Amino acid sequence: MSVLVYTENWDGKFKKLSFELVSYAFEIAKKINTSVVCVSIGNVENEELNKLATYGASKVLNVVDDKLKNLDVNAYKEVIAQAVVKEAANVVVFAHNNYGKAIAPRVSVKLKAGLATAVLALPESVEPFKITKKAFTSNALANVIIKTPVKILTLLQNSYGVFENAVNGTVENFSPDLCNVCVKTNVKEVNKVTGKILLTDAEIVVSGGRGMKGPENWAGIEELASLLGAATACSRPVSDEGWRPHGEHTGQTGKIIAPNLYFALGISGAIQHLGGVSGSKCIVAINKDPDAPIFEAADYGIVGDVMKVLPEIIEAVKEIKAR
Repeated sequence: MSVLVYTENWDGKFKKLSFELVSYAFEIAKKINTSVVCVSIGNVENEELNKLATYGASKVLNVVDDKLKNLDVNAYKEVIAQAVVKEAANVVVFAHNNYGKAIAPRVSVKLKAGLATAVLALPESVEPFKITKKAFTSNALANVIIKTPVKILTLLQNSYGVFENAVNGTVENFSPDLCNVCVKTNVKEVNKVTGKILLTDAEIVVSGGRGMKGPENWAGIEELASLLGAATACSRPVSDEGWRPHGEHTGQTGKIIAPNLYFALGISGAIQHLGGVSGSKCIVAINKDPDAPIFEAADYGIVGDVMKVLPEIIEAVKEIKAR
């Protein structure tokens, strides 16, 4: 019996997201009196794999196979399903991001396991296994009871936190049977943004909408983000218009984020957008329409023209940093 975690790596390195998953899994393991096993897919050095023990991983299954060099959801599904069987895992934890949302349902079908997505807290009880998740585009909470022997969860980023739970961990090479797996994914080109904070890793995000009036006005957003050490983002209409890259699109059909601080500048707050940012710890909105839906979700709001308010915020931040 164990709690299994799929830990993503980026160019052979783990980030906060993976450490949060292990921290979360460790507490579940305590509740059911078992241990945490992580699955790492790809070329990751032992020194990096051993970092997972700091957050509670007693074992890391290290999977290296040329078939897995690119994300292929069917291949990854097989790896994780076989790891579940090998470790007799009764709880499997993924991140609620593009990877987790693609792989977790497939593992659920493969193992006939109950699935709860977008969970944001530890189980209220383990007998029965009852857990809280977001529902109705994050406008409500649902209490879900999973009755299957294996339970699969996707955890909302930044909903639990990162905690050190140092244990004696081991690294074990794991070679799943992929002989009958047809890998169809073929990556022809990779273009990576460098020198910028990744949107999904950012503690602070500065985001703009159509209220910014055009791509030529994005300098203020980039300046504020630079001052705060933040990532930049945008609403879907902005990316659809080509004002900003699609990689910055946040929302139900874009990236799901949960920073500690989210600036919504000139964003009306369509339900699809709020579905991707409602996990933010604090939302600050600026919009000239006092009835804009964004103000219902915002912790702080300014009714005004973003083109006038943003420069004032930038100057205020500069003054504070100069002290």
